[in-house]
Amino acid sequence: MTVDSPAPPPPHDPPLPAILTYPSSFASSSSDAAAPDPGPPPPTLVAQGAEACLYRTTFVSPSLPCALKYRPPKAWRHPALDARLTRHRILAEARVLARCRREGVPVPALYAVDEAAGWLAAEWIDGPPARVAINRWLARRAPKSRRKGGRIPAEEGDAADKEDEGDNDDRAEPEDAAPITGADPEDKPLVELLQRIASAVGRLHKAGVVHGDLTTSNMMLRPRTSKATPTPNPSPSTSTTPQAAKDGIDKQNIAAAAADDDAATLLEGDVVLIDFGLASQGTGSGSGAGAGAGSDEDRAVDLYVLERAFASTHSRAEALFAAVLESAYAASYPGARAVLRKLDEVRMRGRKRSMVG
Repeated sequence: MTVDSPAPPPPHDPPLPAILTYPSSFASSSSDAAAPDPGPPPPTLVAQGAEACLYRTTFVSPSLPCALKYRPPKAWRHPALDARLTRHRILAEARVLARCRREGVPVPALYAVDEAAGWLAAEWIDGPPARVAINRWLARRAPKSRRKGGRIPAEEGDAADKEDEGDNDDRAEPEDAAPITGADPEDKPLVELLQRIASAVGRLHKAGVVHGDLTTSNMMLRPRTSKATPTPNPSPSTSTTPQAAKDGIDKQNIAAAAADDDAATLLEGDVVLIDFGLASQGTGSGSGAGAGAGSDEDRAVDLYVLERAFASTHSRAEALFAAVLESAYAASYPGARAVLRKLDEVRMRGRKRSMVG
């Protein structure tokens, strides 16, 4: 009697790094032979770029998720050159992550690195990218002209909720969408998030690191561990208090208020900077205003890239971002004054380039 061997797993596209093809020791460690432990979930390809692939997998224990960044070999490059570039870039990114962690910059923890194989493993950050959260918040933030009694109409709030259930975060803005200036009290969650973003970038520059690709796609919003338990929505029979009745607040406005509270929580969380594949660091100590990679010009270009990326991705809040950036950045980076002067020069060069084409 012959026993059929299990079929090999289907090939991955792109091919998995060797570290993810080894059988897991946890799959056969269960004490119950009748119900063996299935082990950790298979690695999942989260994103694929021109240079690297990002997988969600586990590290050491099946209960510890991690992000594994893998730079696959490039067939069009000479093997010796490809191995040399891959090793250099993986080590450079790992050193930047280690330096940022030492200096208190909010970045993922580095777990392991194999520069010869072309991968590094880092902490998995739960939560959405800042780009997704901001676009969802802007979709819920209805213009004044579409509001009734200071609240978003219930039918529009329900439609926004249905949109949020999907993954489409780049929704078209309404034709009458007004710019977000921060003057409205409802803009406070976005203002606070932009302050946290600018503060994180200031701490990054203070540590002597220039990111090289600052966008809201390379920032995660990690949920805070200490969150107050949300109060359940009151039932329709008990939701109207005497004071509410006196003020003429009906059930529709109460439901709209609850929707506003949900929208405010979209932007909660700690900002974590990710993807340091293009980052550079200087030889300074990272503790003073003059320490860092390159020069104030490099840091100014870093800010300009973030500013332009924000304007193209979240155009309604472009003016608000520019206003919040300078104050929050200056509060976290002692050398901000010189960098902001350089930023004005970089902006002028960018405008000239746009006019000339």
